[in-house]
Amino acid sequence: MTEQRNGGYTADSITILEGLSAVRKRPAMYIGSTDGRGLHHLVYEVVDNSIDEAMGGYCTRVKVQLHMDNSVTVTDNGRGIPVDMHPKENRPALEVVMTTLHAGGKFDNDSYKVSGGLHGVGVSCVNALSEFMEATVRRDGKTWRQKYERGVPASPLEEIGESTSTGTAIRFRPDEEIFEVNQFDYNILRKRLQELAYLNSGLRIEFIDERSGESESFFFEGGIRSYIKDINSSQNTVSDVIHGQGESDSVLTEFAVQYNTGFKENVLTFANNIRTVEGGTHLAGFRTALTRALNNYIANADLPKKLARKVSGEDVREGLTAVVSVKLPMPQFEGQTKTKLGNSEVSGIVAGLVYEKLSQFFAENPKDIKAILEKVIDAARARDAARKARDLVRRKGALSDNALPGKLADCQTKKAEESEIFIVEGDSAGGSAKQGRDPRCQAILPLRGKILNVEKTRFDKMLSNKEIRAMITALGIGVGEEEQKDYDKLRYHKIVIMTDADVDGSHIRTLLLTFFFRQYPELIDRGHLYIAQPPLFRVHKGKFERFIKDETELNDFLLGSISKDLIVHSPSGFEYAGEQLVEFADQIRFVRSKVADAVNMGIEENLFLHLLDSVNRLSFRWFEKEENDPEAFFADMGERGYTVRLESEREEEAEKDRAFIVFENKNGHRTRLPMEFFNSKLYRHAYDANRKLMDECGGTDFELRRGEEQHEVSGLFETLETILNLAHRSFQIQRYKGLGEMNPEQLWSTTMDPTKRTMLQVQVNELTAANDIFQDLMGDNVVPRREFIERNALAVRELDI
Repeated sequence: MTEQRNGGYTADSITILEGLSAVRKRPAMYIGSTDGRGLHHLVYEVVDNSIDEAMGGYCTRVKVQLHMDNSVTVTDNGRGIPVDMHPKENRPALEVVMTTLHAGGKFDNDSYKVSGGLHGVGVSCVNALSEFMEATVRRDGKTWRQKYERGVPASPLEEIGESTSTGTAIRFRPDEEIFEVNQFDYNILRKRLQELAYLNSGLRIEFIDERSGESESFFFEGGIRSYIKDINSSQNTVSDVIHGQGESDSVLTEFAVQYNTGFKENVLTFANNIRTVEGGTHLAGFRTALTRALNNYIANADLPKKLARKVSGEDVREGLTAVVSVKLPMPQFEGQTKTKLGNSEVSGIVAGLVYEKLSQFFAENPKDIKAILEKVIDAARARDAARKARDLVRRKGALSDNALPGKLADCQTKKAEESEIFIVEGDSAGGSAKQGRDPRCQAILPLRGKILNVEKTRFDKMLSNKEIRAMITALGIGVGEEEQKDYDKLRYHKIVIMTDADVDGSHIRTLLLTFFFRQYPELIDRGHLYIAQPPLFRVHKGKFERFIKDETELNDFLLGSISKDLIVHSPSGFEYAGEQLVEFADQIRFVRSKVADAVNMGIEENLFLHLLDSVNRLSFRWFEKEENDPEAFFADMGERGYTVRLESEREEEAEKDRAFIVFENKNGHRTRLPMEFFNSKLYRHAYDANRKLMDECGGTDFELRRGEEQHEVSGLFETLETILNLAHRSFQIQRYKGLGEMNPEQLWSTTMDPTKRTMLQVQVNELTAANDIFQDLMGDNVVPRREFIERNALAVRELDI
């Protein structure tokens, strides 16, 4: 009975391929990188296991919690990972899954007919790359738990109680020794979880961020039909949503299509719930079927003459919003990153189903198909106009120097590998750049105003824009589909975007990045696109002059300059001067940045500062130790104006209690911190830095002496501000907003001289994320743009209005 209830998913289902030896040594081989992308990949791997249970029909709810110590808990109500003894390993199956690479129930098709995690490296890799992991399993009427540290079991598998439900809860904290970035981004995870809810209709995914208090629940009964409607929510649509699904040769295909009045194609493809941003065979099959179905309808229907013309694939994709999802037993992806589906048989399966369902819809909905055809034929006419415009651009292109744009100040060398072109905003900056450049190898192309936003512009309209035509002609590689471009004819191997440091400059830079990302992605892949870094400040005094790139570097300079003649006397009698003064100020800057992070998490500034000033660095274990005195801590916080109490909350799914400390100030404002917050990197590092300062200084009342000047200051942050203000008085500091404010010599020496300049090379590390951010912020749909502004408004440091 137990085996039947669990769908045959037992210890015998776990197949082992090899050990877990090299994951910590070479983590990038398994999760792609150790930056933010790799960090979030850990969560995806654990969540994908729960989604696989949902696809198998065993799971209806998944909960993801981000905790204050940067640990994550993923809970589902699936069957629960098997806990019986593995027949070959003579260890519990849970331990085998958690500690052995390529061990899982996904290598045969008995336990999972469809799975996103095919390589079996998922949860074992997450375990190896985590400081700790705790697995709680509910199945067969009991609850089991095992703990691990950096991939090694830290406790045996233990039965901890009875259970009337089934499921798995995995809690882990990424190892700070491994990851360069160690803070999860709510928005990145939110987007993926929402996507998974769309793709699995009837599955509820709860997402809770305890750091900020944000929480959302995703549940879409309509599945990908709801996805399409939400994508087009701010668009004028041409047709109703066309939906179809079916199964053939164990491949389940589902698609949804809707046209809007815009000009962009927006097709999202998935294989086993995994976003295939580079498409693959399922996308090829869908496109073939869509074009064929429309042309077949045109050929056989009695249509007005203006609609009776054959259309191309390009024509039918304008204004198209579609989601194509396939689920298959043995998907062939390009590597572990899974960005392109390679199963050749899928193309024909998808094409057959899509053609059948579309043809049926067209026959039954004459009003919708007429509106779609009018949109498609209109696109075909525009395509003809664009083709003529593109041919005109090509004929007048960079094949002959005398056809180059008149505003382009070209360079003398004809060797592309030695040439660089600076795209600058406005005639003023263009004039300075032309005079200051090295004419042998540096070309200048000034743009007038803001170019079109190509994310929501039809191709023919884009080509009619003078500024865009000038860039296309100057580059010399053509325009249009990838096969119509010749990157070997690129005239400059460094393309440098050089805009002002104000809001308009940022907007123009974003428009240019959108243009290159959409029209010339291979230029970015080949490493030809750069962003210039002109200085933000000019510091001068008499004959002294220095250009500084940003505010952090400015403060570094000011501290370095004043450290030569300023002495800070601390209450302990210790004196800070020279390098010690700089180090002292840097420590204060570090603590101040951590306080700002805590405030962004919703923790009162005064409360966090009091916690940093506490004699004890708190932790859950501190409260458990007999030699420590919690009452003394509570009394100390009481003197600071806070009532403190301990609370606990039962987590039924994890079968354990969570401890919290509640702080209430005199105004009745309550801050409830889970105990794991005191294990967070934020708290630990801030406390240690603040404690080091307090031990050295012996208090917060300082005396500053500079020659005959003397200042008495109270407080670390106030002392830092006084030091910077005193340094600031010694110099004249000019903040640049436009490149035109610099004379040619200054622009050359700070921004264009290859021996001194700093430039950022544009790279796309995560194609899916890059595609989504351009689509959200630059596309037609205003909803994600508004949400982005609302989420990030409070993080703005300087507002230029």
